[in-house]
Amino acid sequence: MSERLAKFMARSGVCSRRGAEELINQKRVTVNGEIVSSPAFNVDGSEKILLDGEPLPQVEDTRLWVYYKPVGLVTTHKDEKDRPTVFQHLPEGLPRVISIGRLDLNSEGLLLLTNNGELSRKLELPSNGWARRYKVRVHGILDEKKLADLKNGIVIDGIQYGSIKAEVVTIKGTNAWLMVTLSEGKNREIRKVMKALGLEVNRLIRLSYGPFQLGNLRPGEVKEIPQKVLKEQLGAKLS
Repeated sequence: MSERLAKFMARSGVCSRRGAEELINQKRVTVNGEIVSSPAFNVDGSEKILLDGEPLPQVEDTRLWVYYKPVGLVTTHKDEKDRPTVFQHLPEGLPRVISIGRLDLNSEGLLLLTNNGELSRKLELPSNGWARRYKVRVHGILDEKKLADLKNGIVIDGIQYGSIKAEVVTIKGTNAWLMVTLSEGKNREIRKVMKALGLEVNRLIRLSYGPFQLGNLRPGEVKEIPQKVLKEQLGAKLS
């Protein structure tokens, strides 16, 4: 059964599908000795596929890990500012992995990692409707009505943000802990939304992503999701 070359490369774990398309467009991929210039090229896996002259990793069973990303790491394989990255600080023994979504430098908590770039693409799609839950500490004068109104969405600088559920956990003076749940996960969404409400986020911890929970992991720790749970939770997304 044939499939797009970019999808096959993503399933090998070498990169995401988008990354594979970029590599193909850069003419860095050959199939049976011929440079491929179109991501739409189909393969069935029997071909000799090389990236920069080296064979792709063998396609393995899909695996998924929950990682507690610490503050101070960027979620990228290489940073143009030479800041420390998540992938430089993963525990030993993991294969090459790709993150599912990102957490910014100053955010912490649950980051899903997989050896399957195609799965990464599928799980990032907004159409999944997967809720992401965060524990957020804010500083400022809290307006609980405005906070509750976030369930109707909000427009900031011309950008529409979808429904956000924000509940107060504790308040002490001008500091508060909130439980924030959203489905979209636009870039720095929570920080931007809270700033629009006059609140400064000074700690942000992701507790869950869809059905996967941070649990009792500590910063820097990683836990693999058992295959049985993976199949139960993802089903057709694994194919």
